[in-house]
Amino acid sequence: MKKDSILYVVAFTFAVCAIFVLVLALANESTKDLVEANREFASQSAVLDALGIAWADRSQAATLYKEQVSPVEGSVPPAYRATVDGSGFIAVEHTGAGLWGAITVILAADPEATLIRGIQIVAQNETPGLGGRIEEAWFLGQFKGEKVPGQKIRVAVGAESKGSGDTDTENGLADGVPGASRTSQAFESIVNDALVRVKAIAGGGK
Repeated sequence: MKKDSILYVVAFTFAVCAIFVLVLALANESTKDLVEANREFASQSAVLDALGIAWADRSQAATLYKEQVSPVEGSVPPAYRATVDGSGFIAVEHTGAGLWGAITVILAADPEATLIRGIQIVAQNETPGLGGRIEEAWFLGQFKGEKVPGQKIRVAVGAESKGSGDTDTENGLADGVPGASRTSQAFESIVNDALVRVKAIAGGGK
């Protein structure tokens, strides 16, 4: 077969593609268990962090999760019950629309949804340096122990926001990210929708 013939080019291309597909398939199969283990750890650690349960390593995280967290059966998206420091809490996974894509969080609160235990972000696609700053400690930290007056949290934007984090846990107010008003407003909606779901689960809903 001549190397400059169409048949040779087609056969060569097919062979190369087949080899690459085989290599990728083998790599996928060999790392499947590791990928699943990493996915499980990411989920468990996010739930623990939202609940304020400290862990030192993967082994301890798995142990604490097994001892203190119980998935809510039949709940989609996932939800969890836990007892921390003698008090019961419910954690929910909730996804809402951000500016550029979906934002998924784990929010933990008391069953009446009057006190936020904590929030962790599982996934987001907001602008790095702007909306993407919702993952920063100063932003998420201001929700820890925040009371929820009137069953809703408000995120300040524009001139009202100091951009450094609201330290008053009694006012149901959080500072938005400077220059990212739409992402901040979207996060407010996500938090409040998650709180509604916490209360529904506490009342027997899913």
